[in-house]
Amino acid sequence: QVQLMESGGGSVQAGGSLNLSCVTSKRVVNDYYMGWFRQTPGKEREGVALFDIYGNHEYADSVKGRFTISKDNAKNTLYLQMNSLKPEDSNMYYCAADRGRIGVQFPRLWNYRGHGTQVTVSS
Repeated sequence: QVQLMESGGGSVQAGGSLNLSCVTSKRVVNDYYMGWFRQTPGKEREGVALFDIYGNHEYADSVKGRFTISKDNAKNTLYLQMNSLKPEDSNMYYCAADRGRIGVQFPRLWNYRGHGTQVTVSS
């Protein structure tokens, strides 16, 4: 069973920063591809970032240079550091995991996700 628990969302002004966390099990953090996507109810998932099992990162064009994905295996935690936030970044952010490598352009294929954490950026 894959359990993912996000935290760290909140409300910030444009230009501000937030650091999202996703706590999971040792098995998942070591053996699964993990990432973040965001989704508005009724709309498609939008992939944000991927951390693969080889330590490579992949980002959506919309967040490159502003967001950084990282992982702390000792804490079984995936992070998403979000800087220079824009109002259009406002969304529900979900941590995701899968046994296979699925790029950020196909977030609907990620098999496991958490319950999400809300990010709101005001102008």
